[in-house]
Amino acid sequence: MKHMSQNIRVFIVDDHEIFRNGLKMVVGKLGGMTVVGEAGNGKEFLEKIEHTEADIILMDIEMPVMNGIEATFRAMEEDPGRKIIALTMFNDDEYIQSMMDAGVMGFLIKNVSRETLKKAIETVHRGGNYYSEELFRFFTRQLSRETRTDEPDLHLTRREKEILQLLCEGLSNKEIADVLCVSERTVVGHKSNLLSKTGCKNTLSLLSYAIKNKLVVI
Repeated sequence: MKHMSQNIRVFIVDDHEIFRNGLKMVVGKLGGMTVVGEAGNGKEFLEKIEHTEADIILMDIEMPVMNGIEATFRAMEEDPGRKIIALTMFNDDEYIQSMMDAGVMGFLIKNVSRETLKKAIETVHRGGNYYSEELFRFFTRQLSRETRTDEPDLHLTRREKEILQLLCEGLSNKEIADVLCVSERTVVGHKSNLLSKTGCKNTLSLLSYAIKNKLVVI
């Protein structure tokens, strides 16, 4: 198991070289992290990632040749264990659901602060999900407006509801286990049940589903 004291290897995918260089510089100064690769589009990323061991991938959404959505889908098909954080702007909101479906574990606004970038990388590295605070508020407002009128009959248990709420608050499996005084394996089991009951493919899609259907308090 990896510990936070170990070096986190970061791969950056963005078509703007100046932004990429700036992000590399910031990541390099965060401490405990190293940029191990970079690419200017999804196609280049897929070619390079085959020969690069990366713990975290920072993925832009809109890029030439191959965008971040297709690149993420393909990367996750090759290795479902990859941990990808989407880099986005507020006007990319229509792509958020597509990136969630592709399997990303977080979203960051491109003008993110150093502290938030560090927290996001560390959170996703240990298995959690992360949203920029501004984007989370924006995203939840968008989803709340899309609330379905036919309330799903899921028959969730009390524990499943508790875990769903904590997941939507951004806690990792381990953090949820600590809060509820249960084992991490128990949390994983309940998450698996939640995914099965809702038909969601991953935790972020589950988050979207829970907000739309008012299964959590936001």
